[in-house]
Amino acid sequence: MDQREAVQQSPSTAEVLKYWAPHLAATILPLIALAFLATAPHPGSWSLLWVLLTVAPLHLADQYGGSETRPPNPAMPSWPFDGLLWVLVLIQFTNIALLVRLFAAHSFWSWDALSAILLVGASSGYSGIVVAHELIHRSDRRMQLAGRALLCTVMYEHFFTEHVRGHHLRVATPEDPATARFGETFLQFFVRTVPAQFRSAWRLETKRLGDEDMPLTDPRLLQSRVVHGLLAEWSLALAILAMCGWSAFAVFLLQALFAIRALEVVNYFEHWGLTRHGGKVKPVDSWDTHSRFTYYALTGLTRHADHHAHAARPYQMLRVHRDSPILPRGYIALFPLILARNSKFRRLMTEELERRRLGPFAPAVEPPEQNAGGST
Repeated sequence: MDQREAVQQSPSTAEVLKYWAPHLAATILPLIALAFLATAPHPGSWSLLWVLLTVAPLHLADQYGGSETRPPNPAMPSWPFDGLLWVLVLIQFTNIALLVRLFAAHSFWSWDALSAILLVGASSGYSGIVVAHELIHRSDRRMQLAGRALLCTVMYEHFFTEHVRGHHLRVATPEDPATARFGETFLQFFVRTVPAQFRSAWRLETKRLGDEDMPLTDPRLLQSRVVHGLLAEWSLALAILAMCGWSAFAVFLLQALFAIRALEVVNYFEHWGLTRHGGKVKPVDSWDTHSRFTYYALTGLTRHADHHAHAARPYQMLRVHRDSPILPRGYIALFPLILARNSKFRRLMTEELERRRLGPFAPAVEPPEQNAGGST
């Protein structure tokens, strides 16, 4: 913190609200999913209009909404920003409840089911995972538990263990399953990272409990956080099956799969092609974007370099690092580029790495000189 920030006066209520208001963009997608579920069932294929009229405006807002690079105001109180997180937690749980309630009474084979999987899955990728990501990094145990509960709604609770204790330590190294390698396509990354992250989380917990090669019959596994997560998320899924039927169960699992895929798209580009040199994580080990819409809609996730430097720093306090490589588009606008035009995505990323001399274009690191000839 510099001297100018240290002497900054506490803002007025009006200033706080003006600073906080743009972050309400984070509620757009979850509220659209909520409105869709609250007004269902929809006639015929009309439900697909909800998807089209959601995706196109969000993509355009992200691609043409300008940039946001202003530093945070350290004098801002935290309560409105934390309050927004709790609102998003409530909306996520409400959406899941409405989803299973809807398909307890309606067929899986419908346009509504397809649209619900897409809209709720996209919302779960945000309010179920991005918000969870923010919460699991907080020191407040209630926030951590809320984040883990959110991850259960997308059947990915082991992310809590792997991300905090695995990814943040190994980021931009070959040992990190969540770092995409230079030249790797999204499909190659996805089929590699999903099982590898689970295996890593499992090993982190068995090592914590005393034996990295612990057999499945070892009673110590009852203390594993990964086992706790599996029990919680599958208890939820099987309860949905028992109480609401196969249609609700299938839609719930598919929206979770869609959310997981969205998470891994983000993981894919956040460190693509980067290689860490030295022990400490640096700003150049993460990709940033200055997209205004992504910054506000995804609770500061775009300032990823600062997040890795200060993992517990609240989203509204994250800063821009000028040394970080810059993504060709905002997070949301990158999705179609990655999924439909992956070769162009890799070309643009390669050009940025080459321009900044990062990844495979980084200068060779000379090994330290050693005395090879004894005394002189």
